[in-house]
Amino acid sequence: MEIAVLNKEGKDTGRTVVLSDEIYKIEPNDHAIYLDVKQYLANQRQGTHKSKERGEITGSTKKLKKQKGTGTARAGSIKSPVFVGGGRIFGPRPRDYSFKVNRKTKDLARKSALTYKAQDTKIAVVEDFNFEAPKTKDYITFLKGLSLDNQKTLLLLPENNPNVYLSSRNLGNAKVITFNQVNTYEILHAERLLLTESAVAKLEEMFNK
Repeated sequence: MEIAVLNKEGKDTGRTVVLSDEIYKIEPNDHAIYLDVKQYLANQRQGTHKSKERGEITGSTKKLKKQKGTGTARAGSIKSPVFVGGGRIFGPRPRDYSFKVNRKTKDLARKSALTYKAQDTKIAVVEDFNFEAPKTKDYITFLKGLSLDNQKTLLLLPENNPNVYLSSRNLGNAKVITFNQVNTYEILHAERLLLTESAVAKLEEMFNK
């Protein structure tokens, strides 16, 4: 699959890159995508939720009322879950929500997501670029040059670039990550996927290991 390379002003450079069919033109596997996205979202959960059960409530242990003759149910403790302020039955406890997904399944999921983006022509390749200093205004100008300032974008870089990353950090619809941080959820969540020339090569190298 051949695609034109644009400069950071959004103009055609006259060069093209070839996107590998082994990555961008496979038979998508929806179940692999489901598993990878599910794991990604599960890993975002802190799992620090906690509520007190009856054994953890502070309160008197005195019996509330006599056993018989009241016309109501027996009650032995103010900490019972049936009373306001009592413990919670089977309340949430701290836990780890993460689970394992095999590396081959994750690779298949990411390739499937990239294939869907390629099929929908939602991938653009830009030449490697940098900013002189971190400025949000510069990144907005970059997106406007590509006519993407009103869309959710994901930019993949070949390596960490503080100027580009910090320039995009305050924009809600723009995200910048390095090629080795790419994940299925972020690919699918973005309306347009932007790849730098070097990132294209790095992605192919990563998937072909």
